[in-house]
Amino acid sequence: MTGGPDDPDLSAANMNADASASAASASAWPEWESFVERHGYLSWLDLEVEFLGDGRAVLAIERDEAFENPIGNDGYNPVHGGIVASLIDTASAFALRTTFQNPGQAFLTTTDLNVSYLRPATGDLRAEAEVLRAGGSTGVTDVTVEGADGEAAVGRTTYRLFRDGTGDESETDGGDGKS
Repeated sequence: MTGGPDDPDLSAANMNADASASAASASAWPEWESFVERHGYLSWLDLEVEFLGDGRAVLAIERDEAFENPIGNDGYNPVHGGIVASLIDTASAFALRTTFQNPGQAFLTTTDLNVSYLRPATGDLRAEAEVLRAGGSTGVTDVTVEGADGEAAVGRTTYRLFRDGTGDESETDGGDGKS
């Protein structure tokens, strides 16, 4: 993939110069920023989209003491596991939205969220999600989360995708609620 976060032709200076502007310009979903602002929880997390497109999403949150478990560690306390799980779930949803013709009108819902915590998540967190499959009604992603001490968690999600844009299952199952 060209122009993504792993593109060797892009220097680190260029990638970090203005992550928000580059994410918006490279985005298959230009309205992502207003979505985050309108979403209370994501807004509270101060979620940043570093890259969005082609079945991939890279999201980040800066270290915030409000997200940490107060265990009295030297240095940073670890981020609460629920924040890490939310980052995995949200990165997955954003990556899957890029597979829709109109990502801003997409309806999808998590049906399975699996998180394996590898080490305490500390400092700023960055999640990279990749769509493994995006079919007519189901999507699957793999996600890695890195913190100040390296890879902190990995996750896999499964989503129900409503490609008709209504989120109304009755339109795809004959109207009787049975699939």
